[in-house]
Amino acid sequence: MQTYTLLLIISCILGCSAQFYVIDDRIGLGREFDGIGGLSGGGATSRLLINYEEPYRSQILDFLFKVLGHPNFGASLHILKVEIGGDGQTTDGTEPSHMHSKDEGNFFRGYEWWLMKEAKKRNPNIKLIGLPWAFPGWVGYGTQWPYFFPNVTANYIISWIMGAKQHHNLDIDYIGVLRNILDRAGFSNIGIIAADGDWSIAAAMLKDPYLNDAIEVIGVHYPGTNTVKEALWTERKLWSSEDYSTFNDDIGAGCWARILNQNYVNGRMTSTISWNLIASYYENLSFGGDGLMTAEEPWSGHYVVEAPIWMTAHTTQFTQPGWFYLQTVGNLTSGGSYVALTDRKGNLTIVIETMTHNHSQCIRPPLPYFEVSPQMVTFRLKGSFAHLTDLKLWYSKLDFETKKDTLFELRSPIKVHNGSFTLKLDVDEVYTITTVTTGERGLYPEPPKSCPFPKKYSDDFTIDNPPFSEAPYFADQTGVFEYFRNSTDNGSHAFTLRQVITERPVTWARDADQTISIIGDYSWTDLSVSCEVLIETPVTGGAFLAARVDQGGESVREAKGVFYWLFANGTYKVTNDIGGKRVLAEGLSGTRAGVWYTLTLSVKVAIKRMRKIDNDRYLLIPGHPKPLVTDVALLLMMRREPISPFVIRVLKLIDFGCSQLFSNDGYESDLYIGVPDYCPPEVLTEPRFHAVPTNVWALGVLLYKMVNACRPFHNRTEITQAKVTFQNSNFSKGATSIVETTYFTFKVKIRNILQYINHVLDAFFIDAKSHGHD
Repeated sequence: MQTYTLLLIISCILGCSAQFYVIDDRIGLGREFDGIGGLSGGGATSRLLINYEEPYRSQILDFLFKVLGHPNFGASLHILKVEIGGDGQTTDGTEPSHMHSKDEGNFFRGYEWWLMKEAKKRNPNIKLIGLPWAFPGWVGYGTQWPYFFPNVTANYIISWIMGAKQHHNLDIDYIGVLRNILDRAGFSNIGIIAADGDWSIAAAMLKDPYLNDAIEVIGVHYPGTNTVKEALWTERKLWSSEDYSTFNDDIGAGCWARILNQNYVNGRMTSTISWNLIASYYENLSFGGDGLMTAEEPWSGHYVVEAPIWMTAHTTQFTQPGWFYLQTVGNLTSGGSYVALTDRKGNLTIVIETMTHNHSQCIRPPLPYFEVSPQMVTFRLKGSFAHLTDLKLWYSKLDFETKKDTLFELRSPIKVHNGSFTLKLDVDEVYTITTVTTGERGLYPEPPKSCPFPKKYSDDFTIDNPPFSEAPYFADQTGVFEYFRNSTDNGSHAFTLRQVITERPVTWARDADQTISIIGDYSWTDLSVSCEVLIETPVTGGAFLAARVDQGGESVREAKGVFYWLFANGTYKVTNDIGGKRVLAEGLSGTRAGVWYTLTLSVKVAIKRMRKIDNDRYLLIPGHPKPLVTDVALLLMMRREPISPFVIRVLKLIDFGCSQLFSNDGYESDLYIGVPDYCPPEVLTEPRFHAVPTNVWALGVLLYKMVNACRPFHNRTEITQAKVTFQNSNFSKGATSIVETTYFTFKVKIRNILQYINHVLDAFFIDAKSHGHD
C-alpha cells in the first residue's frame, strides 16, 4: 500500500511541476520594438466615424489613441496607417484623392487628414504612415497600372506628403516611394516601407545593395506569424504592415492576441498593424465588423469597445517604440507564447498568451493545428531584472464556455521570490506582467443603444462651409460624391452633392461601371426614396436611384436591387442590377441634360413569406389563393419558377434559400438564387459550387432561426468563417450539433438531402418541442 502511495505522489510531482523560462538581458537584446498600429482605409473603413456627434466621436477616438491626460486609456496605439485616397474602390468604398486631375490639388478632401490630427492630439508621438490602394486615372495614363511612369506616381505621393505638412502640420514617418525623389524633396527623414505585399522583395534586396540601403522596413501582409530567411538576412526591420482582418468577436480577439506575440516569436516582426483600425462602415459591406472596435451607427451614437481593444492594450500600454525585445522569448511547452521587452532603463514587460487553435483563427492565412492545455510556468528573472520584488499583473480571459469574458483586469501584484515567480495558466488567456505602473482600463458612460438607420431621412446639402467633403452617411462605392456650391444657381439648387470623377481610377478592386454612393439600411424592404437629379453630360449621361441594393464594396459590380435609370437621351429604364442587364421596364422619358428632375422610387415586396394554417396541416403560399396541403405546398415551392418577374430576390422553398441550384447533372450550378442570409461559403469562394451541400447549408440556417429566432450569419465574413454562436443556451448539445453539421464546406457529393433530413430532424424537433419551440 505504501508503495502505491509513493508512486502516486511521485507521479503528481512529475505531472504538476512547472516549466521554467528565463528572462535575461545579459546575453544581449533582440530586435527593437516598433509599435502596434491600426489601419484606416484600404478602403473607406473609417467612413462613418466622422459623422458621429460629440461626445461619442471623441470617446471613440480616446479608446483608440488616448495617452495625453491619462497615463493610458484604451488601445493606446503607437502607429496610424492611412490610405492615400485614390478615387477608386479599395474594399469597402472609395476615398477621394487630393488630386482628381494632374492640374489641381485639394488637401481637405476626405477624412484621413482629420483622423491623423485627432490621433496626434491624443498621442503626439504616434507614427504616421501613408499608402495608396488606388490612384486617380490620370496617374495610369489610361491604363490600370500606375507604375509605367514611376516619377509621375512618386511625385503624386510626394504632393500628398507635402500637403500633409503644409496644410495640416502633419509629419509623415513612413511611405512607399522612390528614395531619391524623397530625398530631393527634402524628406530624407521619412522611411520607406516595401513592398506592402509578400516577402519577395527581400531576395531582390540581397542582390541590390542600393535597394537594400533605400528600404528601412520590409512590410508584409498576413504573414501567418512566419518570415523567410532572406528577409532576416537583409538585417532590415520586419513588419506585418497589414494583418488581422478578422471579425472582432472573441475569436477575432484571440487571433489578434496570438499574432501580436507570435509575429515576433516566430517571425521576428517588430510591428503589427491591424486592418482595420475601426469597423466604421456599413455592416453589410465586405468584411463587416473587422476592426479593433465597432462604430457603425453615427445616427444613434452607439459604438462597441470590442475585445481586440483590450488585447491591444496588453502590449501597447506597457511598451513604447524604442523598447527592445529580449532574446529570451518563445513558445510555451504546453502551447501559447511569451515575449519580454525592456526600455533598457530597468523596466520590464512580459506578455503571455495561451490562445487555442479554434479560438484564435484569423480570416487568413489558414492556421495549422496546434494544441494548448493548462500549465504551470515559472519565470526566473536574471541580469538587470534579478532585483525585482513585485510586478503589476493585468489579466484577460476569453471564456467561450460561460460567455463571460474578463478583459484587461488589474489583479493583485505578483511577488517575486529569489528572482522567480510562478503562474497557473489556463487556455485562452492573456497576461501582462510589468514594472510599468501607468496601465488603465479607460471607461466612459454607456453610449446610446443601437438602433437602425432612421426610416425618415432627408438632406438638401445646404451648408456654407462643410467640415468634410462628403455628406453625412453617404458611402461612395464607385466614383466620388462631394459637396458642390453652384454659384450660377440662385434658386433651390445652389447647394448640391456632385459626382466629380470623369476618368476611371486605377484600382485592383472590381468597381462598377456606374458611379454609386449608398446610404441607409440593408434590410429595408418596403420603402420610398426620392431625389432631385441633374445630368451634366448630354446624350450619353444619366443618373439612377436605387433601393434594396444588396451589396457594395469590392462586390459592388454584382449589386442587385431595384435601379431606376434616367438618361439624357430622353429614355428611362428599371433594372434589377447595377449593370443594367436585367431590364424590368423601359420607355421614353423626354429627359435631357442640364435640367433638374425629381426621381421617386417606391418598392414593395411582391411576395410575402408563407404562413402556417390549421395546426400545420395546410400552408398558404404566394400565388395560391387557398391553403394547400403541406406536402404539396412544399413541393410547389421547391419546383416552381419565380412568381413575379419583378421579385428582386427569387424565393423558393418557403423563402429560406433552398433554391433550384441543380444543373444537368443535378449537383453543380453557376448561379445562386436565394436570400443572402442563406448564401453558403462556396458561393463566395468558388466560381462553381455544389448544389446539394448548398441546400444543406440553407437548411442549417433555417433550423438555427427556428431555435434562436435570429439569423446565424450577418455578413460575408461570418459566412466565410462559418462560426456560429447559439443564443439559446438551454438547447441540447445533440440538437446544436445537428445544426452545426450543416455548416461544413462539403468536399464530396451528398446524394440526397432527404437522407440528411430523415436521420436528424426527428431528434431535432423532439428536442425543440421539449424546449417550447414550435
